[in-house]
Amino acid sequence: MPRNALLLFSRLLLAALFVPSGFHALTDIAGTSGYFAGLGLPLPTLAAWATGLFELIAGLLILVGLNTSIMALLLAAFCIAAGFIGHYGQGGDDPMLTFMHSQMLMKDIALSGGFLALAMAGAGAYSFDGRIFRIDPETT
Repeated sequence: MPRNALLLFSRLLLAALFVPSGFHALTDIAGTSGYFAGLGLPLPTLAAWATGLFELIAGLLILVGLNTSIMALLLAAFCIAAGFIGHYGQGGDDPMLTFMHSQMLMKDIALSGGFLALAMAGAGAYSFDGRIFRIDPETT
């Protein structure tokens, strides 16, 4: 598969997690802030709004490929922070919950790797960045 098509596909897959997640967080602020309160975060309602907006907007920017390298770096950092805040050491005495949280932490770490690779590669020709920087789909 050509490089630009793979970059487009990778952006679609990464955005498929963040756009719905941000939308859900914003449409269920009470639930999202309740989760954040349970983690002991200060100002959980503000954190819920900020997280939901960030996930939605950053996900949409990755989807269309606008400011891709910057957004990918921000999302890589976000994934590491979210993984350690939301999943590290969680689960208590329940082995199933402990396993689930450790898997979610590893998922967030892996997503960070994908975002770092996207930050290095750029969005490719099939993106707003490709249009702005006049990337020729035939030469890359």
